[in-house]
Amino acid sequence: MQNVLILTSSLLIAALLLYPRLSRAPLWRATMTPLASIIGSGFLVLGPILHQSWGASAPLVMAALCAGAWAFGAAIRSNIAHRSTEPRPMIEQKLETAASWVLSFAYVISVAYYLNLFGAFGVSLTSYDDALHAQLLTSAMFLLILGVGWLRGFDALERLEQVTVGVKLVVIAGLLAGLAGYFVTQTQAGALQIIPPQVSLWQSLTLGFGLIVTVQGFETSRYLSESYDARVRIRSMQWAQTISTVIYMIYITLLAYAFAPATGVLSETAIIAMMAVVAPILPAMLVGAALSAQFSAAIADTSGAGGLIAELTRSRVSSRQAYAVLVGAGLALTWSADVFQIIAYASRAFALYYALQAAIAASHRDQSALRVTAYAGLAVFGLAIAVLGTPIE
Repeated sequence: MQNVLILTSSLLIAALLLYPRLSRAPLWRATMTPLASIIGSGFLVLGPILHQSWGASAPLVMAALCAGAWAFGAAIRSNIAHRSTEPRPMIEQKLETAASWVLSFAYVISVAYYLNLFGAFGVSLTSYDDALHAQLLTSAMFLLILGVGWLRGFDALERLEQVTVGVKLVVIAGLLAGLAGYFVTQTQAGALQIIPPQVSLWQSLTLGFGLIVTVQGFETSRYLSESYDARVRIRSMQWAQTISTVIYMIYITLLAYAFAPATGVLSETAIIAMMAVVAPILPAMLVGAALSAQFSAAIADTSGAGGLIAELTRSRVSSRQAYAVLVGAGLALTWSADVFQIIAYASRAFALYYALQAAIAASHRDQSALRVTAYAGLAVFGLAIAVLGTPIE
């Protein structure tokens, strides 16, 4: 019955996504880009992390992460609106340049994050499920991306984005349906779990800071100006954050109370073992979605980093040279850090980018003192995340 429920739910969402009035709507197409980034790789690792560290309090932590993301999104939406209506003062231009450099650095780390997850999930259902083979697969993917980017560019591969977004949403629909069915079964059996948090208040704060990257991605709406006007980009970010928040809250709430406490060392692919208990079909679906999602996200961020660096250096460093630097840094991270450390590094890099965006929002003149104070406080908060964020052990 669980398999039937999962497949039916997935097919219904697939039919909805293929409905012409939705798939061709400009607002939905604009929403797909930030939505794909927000619920991409983070969705796969976040559930087990929150479940093991916070137990029954996991939904509260998830709500706090989403609220923080919404606040930073509000600062970026303010910048989108102001940039389209008024000339930019010198201080804003300098902050924007600094933010672009930080974002290009964050992309370097996020590509390592995506491809290390690709490696871990790629070997997870094979007899080679160990750290060494995952690192070898990750390294091979880095070299493939470098070869494609250096020789041919990413135009053809970037067209895969819309397909992989659809695949992810279809799999997530099946996953949530399966979890809901399992939750009902556990409720009827009186087997729901109320697990106390396993971390202190200070650890909760610093570990939460280290997970910002799992709700990151909404900022991509800001860089769609060639295709959409400011109003559509602002609404696309709001829709993407709203939809992802609903998905995350349902997912974490069901997960937090339906499963017994985890034992042993947390693995980046722990979600596969958890979902195997729900339905036999889910592990294969999750691995398929993970591989397509991580590959397309890595392509998008590699391309974005290369373009940004070329623009910032006025082509003194070409996109191809930037790809080589990115791959070198990614390989170094792959062989020197685990996925959870890379997640924390990426969170800190994106938090610094968000702090700069909040500082830009605070510099706008035509707003109330309350807004200026709020954005300035948000900038300080972003700096605190960048300094204090720590990885899950």
